[in-house]
Amino acid sequence: MTLYTDYLAEIETRKEQGLHAKPIEDAALVSELIAQIKDTGNAEREASLNFFIYNTLPGTTSAAGVKAKFLKEIILGAEEVAEITPTFAFELLSHMKGGPSVEVLLDLALGDDAATAASAAEVLKTQVFLYEADTDRLDAAYKAGNAIAKELLESYAKAEFFTKLPEVEEEIKVVTFIAGIGDISTDLLSPGAEAHSRADRELHGKCMCSPEDQVAIQELQKQHPDARVMLIAEKGTMGVGSSRMSGVNNVALWTGKKASPYVPFVNIAPVVAGTNGISPIFLTTVGVTGGIGIDLDNWVKKTDADGNVVVDEDGEAVLEEAYSVATGTVLTINTKDKTLLDADGNVLKDVSAAFTPQKVEFMKAGGSYAVVFGKKLQTFAAAALGQDLKSAYAPSKEVSVEGQGLTAVEKIFNRNALGTTPGVTLHAGSDVRVKVNVVGSQDTTGPMTAQELEAMAATVISPSVDVGYQSGCHTASVWDKKAQANIPKLMKFMNDFGLVTARDPKGEYHSMTDVIHKVLNDITVDDWDIIVGGDSHTRMSKGVAFGADSGTVALALATGEAAMPIPESVKVTFKGQMAEHMDFRDVVHATQAQMLKQHGDNVFQGRVIEVHIGTLLADQAFTFTDWTAEMKAKASVCISNDETLIGSLELAKSRIQIMIDKGMENAAGTLQGLIDKADARIAEIQSGEKTALVPDANAKYFAEVVVDLDEIVEPMIADPDVNNEDVSKRYTHDTIRPVSYYKAEKKVDLGFVGSCMVHKGDIKIVAQMLKNLEKLNGKVEFKAPLVVAAPTYNIIDELKEEGDWDILQRYSGFTFDDMFPKTQARTEYENILYLERPGCSLCMGNQEKAAKGDTVLATSTRLFQGRVVGDLPEKKGESLLGSTPLVVLAAILGRTPTLEEYKAAVEGINLTKFAPPLQAPSTTKSAHF
Repeated sequence: MTLYTDYLAEIETRKEQGLHAKPIEDAALVSELIAQIKDTGNAEREASLNFFIYNTLPGTTSAAGVKAKFLKEIILGAEEVAEITPTFAFELLSHMKGGPSVEVLLDLALGDDAATAASAAEVLKTQVFLYEADTDRLDAAYKAGNAIAKELLESYAKAEFFTKLPEVEEEIKVVTFIAGIGDISTDLLSPGAEAHSRADRELHGKCMCSPEDQVAIQELQKQHPDARVMLIAEKGTMGVGSSRMSGVNNVALWTGKKASPYVPFVNIAPVVAGTNGISPIFLTTVGVTGGIGIDLDNWVKKTDADGNVVVDEDGEAVLEEAYSVATGTVLTINTKDKTLLDADGNVLKDVSAAFTPQKVEFMKAGGSYAVVFGKKLQTFAAAALGQDLKSAYAPSKEVSVEGQGLTAVEKIFNRNALGTTPGVTLHAGSDVRVKVNVVGSQDTTGPMTAQELEAMAATVISPSVDVGYQSGCHTASVWDKKAQANIPKLMKFMNDFGLVTARDPKGEYHSMTDVIHKVLNDITVDDWDIIVGGDSHTRMSKGVAFGADSGTVALALATGEAAMPIPESVKVTFKGQMAEHMDFRDVVHATQAQMLKQHGDNVFQGRVIEVHIGTLLADQAFTFTDWTAEMKAKASVCISNDETLIGSLELAKSRIQIMIDKGMENAAGTLQGLIDKADARIAEIQSGEKTALVPDANAKYFAEVVVDLDEIVEPMIADPDVNNEDVSKRYTHDTIRPVSYYKAEKKVDLGFVGSCMVHKGDIKIVAQMLKNLEKLNGKVEFKAPLVVAAPTYNIIDELKEEGDWDILQRYSGFTFDDMFPKTQARTEYENILYLERPGCSLCMGNQEKAAKGDTVLATSTRLFQGRVVGDLPEKKGESLLGSTPLVVLAAILGRTPTLEEYKAAVEGINLTKFAPPLQAPSTTKSAHF
């Protein structure tokens, strides 16, 4: 069997699934195609030509390297293919984005044949994905007097690769399709259970929404061939939850435009909308593809004759429809006037926010990558020619308010800003390019990140990035055939690229399936850092972190930069005293509830939560910052006092050292560099040279929330409210209920302690409760299964040293074994304790799940429908969220407890406590009161 016959066999298998041939990334297969193309009598020649032209992946794939070399030979006359003329060969090279294709084009442009050089130069003038090796070569040729090199630099200095592109059309006709009522999570657009197929775009596209919705979209396209389908979240926000490029890719695949005729299944420019707009992370991802995201505001609060908001019997505002966007409604977007119009030309909504100069540039360029690289290329060319830069791009919006102080996030952005006007202090609303210090890639989006890096011709991590980390946590639970096929390949790619990887491609260190956010929290060693991670829960307790799609992660890895507006902030402070029987997780839930009570609307959405925790170390503070993803916040910043920050940095140093000791250090000495950086930061704090980050006293906030700890008197539960008559209010994180609401009658089918929301103290609480109940009753019996998954191996090692692991193992009916990891997912559980492998486990729902229709009480983060538990026809699955002690007790009782049962069970247990400082210590230099 040859690679080609294997490929044909795979095609036949895919036909049975309704799929086309898989795009080719392997050099050896392309070499076989070329051999058959050269053989004019070969029966497979025509098919080989089609595969070569239309089905070979571009960028830095090994296949692209072989393809570019063969096209070069055709152009030089060394090979002759009737169907691929030199002119067509140049066209194919122009669609290959960079890497080998740019190398070939530079070979030709700087070569001796004048006609060929001129043709190559014309193609190069359209390219933007040039890296240092390319620009250094061009610069050297220019300095040596090469006329073509000068011509290219002059074109780049004018940014003709951008200015000569067609403008965005003035009117865009759309036809609406309502994908769901209420918030639409990226789980609907790209289900976690289908994570294994994300790198296979056509296959993964089959999982978007439902087969019926896919047919409906196709019918709309047939009925309205002149319109683009606009996917809508009616009465909700589009794209909440996980940061998934795959979700946008799927929407683009079904509703967008083909990026290139020679690159299969890569579509761009989707149009998405929501009554309450687009989730910040999802909107960034839409920009990656040059798409359009619209805030419809088509449902508004009803008011009476006096202008007062009308409320229902539950005290909720009654909504009324301002205009209809029912499926099949034809609308027009005027990009010049920035308005949304109905079929009669009446203006329905101003949509200026969707058409800022920067977003229009993304649309014109076919995505944000081309703009980022274009700016870098124009800057380089101007410098090489000794010219002043005359940017072809819209100037970044710079908002500077004289006399106004800076919030914490504004300070971080000003510190890391790139290319801004010298001496100008920037406030919220400014568009900024910023240096990224820490980049995290997770394992179910990682294959896509690798694809994006190959597509943009990147081969090594940017030297300006302090550390890049590739996790293995989302596929930790089950080492099945899908994981075995995807993960080792991913780890090798990322390790070669320069990241620290959870799994060693050489097998020399133990697989570290630790939860990505926990690792990033440990390896962030400066409170002024900017972190970007391929997961929405990239929310650190040091610095400011942004969950991002796989494409933005790839861009940050390749360039060391990210571009975004400086967000507004909401200040969260605390007063009162935390009750002895309460856990800090209850404070987290109460914050959401008290915010809604104080402001009516979710003021956190799309903004940075500046949380003044101060006295909580990084592990415990992370419980709050991590939860901010569920509050629909863009990010969070944790304000620590000096002493606490030093303690957190010392803890980070110790854990980074453990990573080194386990053999995870790379050739660049990245991990040791982090320890050195932490030491330098500690020295700054101790000397008073630069104290812990604190906002200015006269900073301006969008809103302020004061959390009254005295009001938190019983455990709080975030409830998906699955039976709410208003569909739009289901599966949000706005329904926070005290445990007494359930009257000790709510049956709990499964408890889960784990995910990124827990720390070492939580696992110790499980052990302490078992000890207490064992002492009280002689033994502990579970009336519901309890699944416990520590976030990291370090935590387990520390629990073993401190004696807590022994009692957990004693009660465990299942303990993970790294030597023999599970190969099948578990969906049914006995009434025992399960000690699962460190990682995401049940929280993700892409491997392990509860039985359909179960009621799960968990410490995890997601309430989304079907995430942790699926539905039965007669009963919806529920994933309720609560604190660790509440989950443990509910699993033992098989139901929600009474407040008295809960208090008795936690008596004497060291719960996670929080006490805001009452006054500034005389020694502190960064009080935050």
